Amino acid sequence: MSFSGEVREELAGNISPARHCRIAELSAFIGMCGTVVINSFDRCSIKIHSENLLVARKVFTLIEKTFNIKADISVRRNILKESVSYAVIVRQYEDALRVLQATKMIGEHEQRAENLRPFNPLVIRQTCCRRAFLRGAFQAAGSMSDPQKSYHFEIVCATPEAAQQIRDVMRGFELEAKIVQRKKSFVVYLKEGSQIVDILNVMEAHIALMELENVRILKEMRNSVNRKVNCETANINKTVSAAVKQIEDITYLRDTIGFDHLPENLADAAYARLENPDATLKELGEMLTPPVGKSGINHRLRRLSELADKARQEQGGLL
Repeated sequence: MSFSGEVREELAGNISPARHCRIAELSAFIGMCGTVVINSFDRCSIKIHSENLLVARKVFTLIEKTFNIKADISVRRNILKESVSYAVIVRQYEDALRVLQATKMIGEHEQRAENLRPFNPLVIRQTCCRRAFLRGAFQAAGSMSDPQKSYHFEIVCATPEAAQQIRDVMRGFELEAKIVQRKKSFVVYLKEGSQIVDILNVMEAHIALMELENVRILKEMRNSVNRKVNCETANINKTVSAAVKQIEDITYLRDTIGFDHLPENLADAAYARLENPDATLKELGEMLTPPVGKSGINHRLRRLSELADKARQEQGGLL
């Protein structure tokens, strides 16, 4: 099962004990993947669609626990696409009316469903209800990438108004959600790992949250190790390149003018480098008599390189 599927499965098992939270979650389901059907007699019914069996069961349970209504479930199989879709249906007009009134999609005393108001803010006035609302929105139309590969959380909306409202609810939890249009849909998304951890906490998907945190810790450890290895490799390459250049310069001095005319301290440094091509500056300094520090041996080697460059220029002038 994908990580997104694991999150959806965990959320599907979360049935709030509070009636107002169940109503808030149900309003998200109806608004995101539901249809209100009005027949020729101005009687309405509600259909909530999902391709996930656990989500369909969740919707069925919410309706039953909240309104004591036994909804119907229809199953449709697409043989060509090898897929299955489910619909939870509230057929009775009186039952559908009660659900729509409770979710504030129609007024408390309205008897017709012509002027529906999806995502009524009155349903999500409490913090716990906003959490439940986001749970429903994600189960209805959300997805997440595998955190082993990348960090991406999104909820796909049919209208810009729905996307704007979901983003506003998320921002109420200090989540910097953004909206992008994708073909005919409007996608509310998060891309930072820390923000996705926070949205999982908001939706109360605590098992998935811990799994994601473990992945993030391992990733950060690997990145830290890689940075240190890269840094050490760069330092080694720099040291090796410097040592190779020093040996080339010292060899050139030896073969052209010799070491007899060099000051004793420079000659000692030159012999030490030729005899110990792999030694660090600290090790070279400790080999001299008397020993010198890193800055001292570095100064001597730099002076030898300058003398080699000068000798090359003079040799070039003679040619």
